[in-house]
Amino acid sequence: MIGPGTGVRVYLACGVTDMRKGIAGLAALTQDVLRQKPTSGAVFAFRGRRGDRIKLLFWDGQGFCLYYKVLERGRFPWPNAQDGAMRLTSAQLAMLWEGIDWRRPDWGAPPARVG
Repeated sequence: MIGPGTGVRVYLACGVTDMRKGIAGLAALTQDVLRQKPTSGAVFAFRGRRGDRIKLLFWDGQGFCLYYKVLERGRFPWPNAQDGAMRLTSAQLAMLWEGIDWRRPDWGAPPARVG
């Protein structure tokens, strides 16, 4: 994914977001609901009601970047909380963007040792 590097702060907006919102609307939610400064350099993640759409808002120092992804199948994993924010690591954000459940990734069993 083109965008912020590792180590970036990530805030996930719990609950449902109206996916018709653009940059201005999501920046307002960031400030009013998440209580964060939209131009802080953090990534803010929002998910729609059906769960198959996600938007990421990010200030890159020159302007806002808006990333939008729609899954062909499945849903993005999301906490049940109705409002507020949750912090994620940049690794968890990468898993989320790929549709992997970042809350309990399945890394598989370690390989059997021979010998």
